[in-house]
Amino acid sequence: MAATPPAVPQSFRQLSRPQRKAFLAAWLGYLLDGFDFILITLVLTEIAQEFQLGLTQAATLVSAAFVSRWLGGLVLGAIGDRYGRKRAMILAIVAFSVGSILCGFAWSYWSLFAFRAVVGIGMAGEYGSSATYVMESWPRAMRNRAAGFLLSAYPIGTVLAALAYQVIVPAGGWRWLFYVGIVPIALALYLRRSLPEAAEWQAEVGDRRDVTTSSVLFGASRRIPNTVLAVVLSAALVLIFSRTAGGYGWLLIALVVAGFVAFAVQLAGRLWPVMIAIMVTVFCAFLYSWPIQSLLPTYLKTELGYNAAQVSNALLWAGLGYAAGSCVAGVVADRLGTRRTYVIGLFVSLAFVFPVFALPAGNIVALWVLLFAMQATSQGISGLLPKYIGDHFPTRMRAAGLGFSYNVGALGGAVAPLAGAAIAESFGSLGSALTTLAVSLTVVVALIIGFDVPARIGRATGISPDHPAGSAGSSEDRTAHA
Repeated sequence: MAATPPAVPQSFRQLSRPQRKAFLAAWLGYLLDGFDFILITLVLTEIAQEFQLGLTQAATLVSAAFVSRWLGGLVLGAIGDRYGRKRAMILAIVAFSVGSILCGFAWSYWSLFAFRAVVGIGMAGEYGSSATYVMESWPRAMRNRAAGFLLSAYPIGTVLAALAYQVIVPAGGWRWLFYVGIVPIALALYLRRSLPEAAEWQAEVGDRRDVTTSSVLFGASRRIPNTVLAVVLSAALVLIFSRTAGGYGWLLIALVVAGFVAFAVQLAGRLWPVMIAIMVTVFCAFLYSWPIQSLLPTYLKTELGYNAAQVSNALLWAGLGYAAGSCVAGVVADRLGTRRTYVIGLFVSLAFVFPVFALPAGNIVALWVLLFAMQATSQGISGLLPKYIGDHFPTRMRAAGLGFSYNVGALGGAVAPLAGAAIAESFGSLGSALTTLAVSLTVVVALIIGFDVPARIGRATGISPDHPAGSAGSSEDRTAHA
């Protein structure tokens, strides 16, 4: 009689101890990532005062981390594809920790800009490596939950950062907030000793040295040209987002787009049109979510007149909604499928956008409830992005494919505050500007994902829909959608 196959885990309790440990480690890493990334937004006024910066120039320090994210996603993703997800995740944690510590020692605007760029490299690598690490350690039937639960760590990290700000900065000044960045390094040392490698990567790549993204990008014939291209793109992005491009802004933007396409062609081969489509999808996703994340405090202070404590409480509930929504989205998507759940969540979120920005001052409890619901459905649903993107790439290139395409698209997060401010000047109302961006771009992203645009582009360019990299969803997603 044939042996009965082992039961496939369907809940967190049924996961093995190594699988639970893998998730907890990646979750903690991503929480600390969110903590370090958001610190700059909390102390912009203190930094502007010390370095004698205008608030507009100080705000470009937020964009500095976005400038370098694409490079972190590309390089650390390639390392993850070649040498393992665990090693890449550890390097990413060390990178954003070192960058955060260095921010505490910054002596000028440009030194702080450079150190924030190091944080961005680490954050990008952490997103791609931790997401692939957890998903490839968990059963396929639970991978939406793996992605959703993992991304719930980021908003919790931002909440902890806000609490740390209230305790540390009044007592020790803004620099001590960045010195706390040494804590994740201790986590990295622990992970290096105690974690196993991701099971799927170990089985499909492991010690074999097949062609991976690392050998494609950094082989003998391409190492120098790609290094030069990376330096040129980095310099162009610094000039663009530090607002020092002069009259050459549009020329530099065209150069950056061409450079990203060149990397995509090398990285993804025949899949490069699919990768570009994913970048556009993520760019639009950041344009609907980041104007609210970056400008909501300003809206609450200026147009509704709330004080600092009320704003802090509102942001707390928004962050909790984000975390809760990520977890719920993962559970639902493992039943309904990634794309279907994503689209439903986006359209449901539209029911809360209008009330949030139509609510008059004085209704603070109603604001908490609406922000919680809006962020749970709009931002929380983005917890499915790692699974959605990762389904388009085979294991041998998944970390770099996910890391690069997501973090190039994340440049929308640098554009978003500028777009929101520009529209607000035209409309005369920041609330109306945020509503317009959120609604229009939410619909765009829902249509792209709902109509399976990246996979359709793949099929149009000759990639089989049954190819693991040509599918816009895993096999269980296609079954759920049937």
